Amino acid sequence: MGYKLIGTGFSVSNKNDVEGTFVIIKDVSDVIKLIQGEAEGKICYAEQAGTTTLAPILSRISGVVCSTGSFGSHLAIVSREYEIPAFMSTKIEYDLEKLDGKKVKMHTVEDSDRGELYLWID
Repeated sequence: MGYKLIGTGFSVSNKNDVEGTFVIIKDVSDVIKLIQGEAEGKICYAEQAGTTTLAPILSRISGVVCSTGSFGSHLAIVSREYEIPAFMSTKIEYDLEKLDGKKVKMHTVEDSDRGELYLWID
């Protein structure tokens, strides 16, 4: 029982550790579900580093994990404005579909820009 490292990326925003429920955002309908339901405590995963899809919920979620992007990506910049942890260019060594809905933790390695994504294992 504990956390297992499943991914790494660039930590581009708030360096605080955060735990939450991993939610895959594929399109606007996924964001609408979070707007209508519970966005708080969610760590949202997106393929693209733009903010078009995530903008309506950025103020309510706990963190962002993106498979693309860098420190200068729009999503990275806006995440800094909202002071929420954000990882860009994240490589995840786990089946994404099985990760959806699971408890995860975002951690930034001390004195670095290396972001680590952990999965809670029962």
